[in-house]
Amino acid sequence: PIQYLGMEAREMKYLFNWNAPIIWSQHEPNTYYHAAQYLLRTRDLGQSWEEVSPDLTRNQDDKQGKGGGPYTNEAVGAENYGTISYVVESPHEAGVIWTGSDDGYVYLTRDGCKSWTNVTPKGLPECLINAIEISPHDAATAYIATTRYKFNDKRPAIYKTTNYGKSWTNISKGIPGGAFTRVVREDNVRKDLLFAGTETGLYISWNGGQQWHPFQLNLPVTPILDLIIRHDDVIAATSGRAFWVLDDLGLLRQHQPGLEGVKLYQPEDAFLVNGYSELDRTDENFKGTHPLRGVNPATGVVIYYQLPELADSVHIQLEVRDAAGQLVHAYSSEKDEDFHSYDGGPLPEPVLAKKAGLNRFVWNMRYPTMPGIPGVYIEGSYRGHKAGPGTYTLLLKTPEGEQSTTFRIKANPLYPEDVDYAGYHQMMSEMEAKLTDMHRTVNALYAKKQQMEEMLKQLPQETRFEAVRQAGKALIRQITAWDEEMVQRKSKAYDDVENFPNKFTANYLFLINHTESDIPRVNQPSRQRRAELDAQWEKLRARARELLDERIPAYNEQLWKAGVGAVWADEK
Repeated sequence: PIQYLGMEAREMKYLFNWNAPIIWSQHEPNTYYHAAQYLLRTRDLGQSWEEVSPDLTRNQDDKQGKGGGPYTNEAVGAENYGTISYVVESPHEAGVIWTGSDDGYVYLTRDGCKSWTNVTPKGLPECLINAIEISPHDAATAYIATTRYKFNDKRPAIYKTTNYGKSWTNISKGIPGGAFTRVVREDNVRKDLLFAGTETGLYISWNGGQQWHPFQLNLPVTPILDLIIRHDDVIAATSGRAFWVLDDLGLLRQHQPGLEGVKLYQPEDAFLVNGYSELDRTDENFKGTHPLRGVNPATGVVIYYQLPELADSVHIQLEVRDAAGQLVHAYSSEKDEDFHSYDGGPLPEPVLAKKAGLNRFVWNMRYPTMPGIPGVYIEGSYRGHKAGPGTYTLLLKTPEGEQSTTFRIKANPLYPEDVDYAGYHQMMSEMEAKLTDMHRTVNALYAKKQQMEEMLKQLPQETRFEAVRQAGKALIRQITAWDEEMVQRKSKAYDDVENFPNKFTANYLFLINHTESDIPRVNQPSRQRRAELDAQWEKLRARARELLDERIPAYNEQLWKAGVGAVWADEK
């Protein structure tokens, strides 16, 4: 260790940049590289270091005085010039390392630091080599992001080589003056898909840098200091000390500039997770931020599709099917006009957007929502359970034709592996189907009861209708007694249960909600409770079928004979 306080830079043994690079070797265990004006290496986790390069900078003596001079002397050893500002090891080949300096030199070794070659682009003026990117697709291809803003030159300057630096091409077309360049990255899946971070924001190129386009989206206007591509995301570090994440890299990889018509893009695979995100729905007014916390990625399957201009009367459908071809869920762009919202009831199914251009929809991985009973408050969730891990198919139906693609739902790696997704799915599906049957039966009988009550009000007060009148009243009493065992119609809010106890379907929904879990394990108490409730339902259902299949048809026959008509209602 050397005390550099008060020393001129030319007197120091090692000149380190304020952001002196240090990297871990991808090819050699326990090996790290640290850069001053020389490249230093340790092979024993820092117990000893060795110089493995000559001076890789311009080594200009007139710029090696005391930092900050001649006006504000800050000779503290930290603010130096003529230093290595960037180091990167090739992911393709062992022993291949590139360096860039803050005074504009680029060096390359291809033999494990035994020899070095100056591969600086010809005519490159003194500048800061702020980033070096080795193409994930070709060992000989590299990019450098340079900047000369300290020389009051704010032009962008990105260079590309395809032959290990023997020749370079300036690939800055499309990035305006003032947006001087700080970093460039290439996607590790789609070749020639590039991202550039500049002083004023983010840019994208679909063709290896031949042309750049603004890609600001909802990013603030701020310097993009670094970019990294990990886990199919683009992550940006900004001068505001923030991290911004673009989750939809899979969509960009499939994008075809100039494509028109219908296109269903393949969604990125999604993990089974719980929680919530503002990105679980599509809101054009949402800016991707929260004033008090970060924003999580969407917790469902993010689906993108492109549409041409469609008439208002034309609608599209989207189906999700499992590996066996069974329908999991279906959605439409047509709003369900029969749906009515009420306290304690289910939420409406989301409606597909169908605007011209790109549309976004997030499937919450759930099976269809169970129906409610209009006007009946039940404290609980009507949502279907989540689908299990596996491969699923999307089918987009439009007037222009159909398109399909596949995606996977992955098990949460944080959850236990010894779980029975198939058994869980079977139990949840059976219970959800039973509750659906219960509520449809309640709604059908209640509708018939209302018809009968209205019919009796309008029935003439004549003796010849007395038998029909009394039979109707008796049947209404039977339906009412059954209905009061099934649902609590007096509850209108959560605390009402204190005075108006829950009835059968509320208890069954409670069982469904408490059996549902992201970790698909059904415990014995849930199985026992289901057996109890299923036994009760069989008796209640038998009474309902008797009313629907025998007593009401018999009463209808009596009504027809009296010349009155009949009562009816769909069991939906």
